[in-house]
Amino acid sequence: MKNSSRIARLLSLTLVISAALAAPCLAQGTGDGHTFINVKDTKWGDAPPTLPKGAKLAVLAGDPGQPVPFTIRLMMPANYNIPPHWHSQDESLTVVSGALYLGMGDKTEKPKARALMAGGFHFLPGKAHHYAFTKAATVVQIHGPGPFDINYLDPADDPLKTKK
Repeated sequence: MKNSSRIARLLSLTLVISAALAAPCLAQGTGDGHTFINVKDTKWGDAPPTLPKGAKLAVLAGDPGQPVPFTIRLMMPANYNIPPHWHSQDESLTVVSGALYLGMGDKTEKPKARALMAGGFHFLPGKAHHYAFTKAATVVQIHGPGPFDINYLDPADDPLKTKK
């Protein structure tokens, strides 16, 4: 029962992300497989409801809700917090601007987090428990194999569960 509930949630999440993010991605392609996006032309929208409110997201390539490679940018305001969680797939993250503070483990321990400054890179294996936060406005670029998911360690941290 628990496994079927998780599968149903993942399928629902896939539909939500695909619907919310596919259109901006398709609009920025050239039709021949190439994508060119200057910073000023980036199409931002609200981040999916699986992330805490306040962030903006732009799909640069692929569809993060599907089992294909994707590239997204996440714009987070100052003092943004993503509680401890894990992803099913590997993730590569580059800080575009600002600083992202990353910590490994099952609980948020801000003093133990590492600051990743603009230009910094982090590779995170799938299923690794971690948390992230900002102190100032920050933009990161994430790429990897889809589908992109986020699994909170504490169900009370999951924005989808707290909406119900």
